[in-house]
Amino acid sequence: MFGVFGRWYERKFSDPDAAMLLLLLVLSGVFLLFWGGILTPVIVAVVLAYLLDWPVVKLEKAQVGREWGSSLVLLSFIGLSILVSLGLVPVIWQQSVNLIGELPDIWQKAQVWLLSLPDTYPHLIKTDQIQELLVGVDDKVVSLGEKIISASFSSLFGFAALLIYCILVPLMVFFMLKDKNLLLTQISGFLPTQRRLIVQVAQEMNQQIVNYIRGKVIEIIIVGTVSVITFLVMDLRYAVLLGVLVGFSVLIPFIGAAVVTLPIAVVALFQWGISPEFWYVMVAYGIIQVLDGNVLVPILFSEAVSLHPLYIIVAVLFFGGLWGFWGVFFAIPLATLVKALVNAWSSPVMNYQKEEEAAQ
Repeated sequence: MFGVFGRWYERKFSDPDAAMLLLLLVLSGVFLLFWGGILTPVIVAVVLAYLLDWPVVKLEKAQVGREWGSSLVLLSFIGLSILVSLGLVPVIWQQSVNLIGELPDIWQKAQVWLLSLPDTYPHLIKTDQIQELLVGVDDKVVSLGEKIISASFSSLFGFAALLIYCILVPLMVFFMLKDKNLLLTQISGFLPTQRRLIVQVAQEMNQQIVNYIRGKVIEIIIVGTVSVITFLVMDLRYAVLLGVLVGFSVLIPFIGAAVVTLPIAVVALFQWGISPEFWYVMVAYGIIQVLDGNVLVPILFSEAVSLHPLYIIVAVLFFGGLWGFWGVFFAIPLATLVKALVNAWSSPVMNYQKEEEAAQ
């Protein structure tokens, strides 16, 4: 058994570059595990700087200096964020409060409908089963309410941390954008000389992650905007809230669309009942999902690496459970990183040695 493992290790990691890649990966994982929470503002700044570097590079090609381009891009990003917050967040907040206020009425009507099922299907459903179900749901609702109240109190203590994010993160993003080349040179000085595979993985991942994140942001904006407009035209209540939820549901492939279907169906059913209007809304929502999956996604992610749907679902579940929202958002890039690592370690060592001998 140990001999098999030893031969596998020698075959995969006898190359010093492969060993250095493994060491860097392990050290990065340990660093994030122990100090990731403390350095969260730095990590957020790195992610934002990485995303905003693309327009800065475009401005550089247009003969705009790096410092001026970084300032312009960062100020535009901050201004757009403020406008979205002032214009969209209050509406979403108000609709969320109204929806929460109507939840008791929605639940009461749902209870009446559930209690009528034994009379409609006496041979399939018993009254005792419905009552046990309702009691269990009531307990879950009470527990959820207690958690929400507890979370709201704990969020008050995070207000100071939010102020730190609003001040320090933009400053770090600006310096990361302005001094990108200097910082990369300094970081490369700490890396080992045997870094062929490290560079290979970095180059393979760089363009793919940029394409994915840029495409995902565009997809969220398009799907969310179209959903809001569609729901407003159809006079669906809480149209902005539900449309924004549909937009953000694209963050979770396959699962997000199924989850968001429930609140849309509940609101439409509570507003119109089983009527033509209800089915119009559901058909329109289905058309949006079909166009997103079959037209928009192939256009936006044509340059991104393709992954099997099973790998995507596993990545969403694993990284989402590990890092929450950010794990879900970066699930596909992280899965692509795993694929790049596997490809790097699968490259034969002898081929690299032959290439080196030929080059010499």
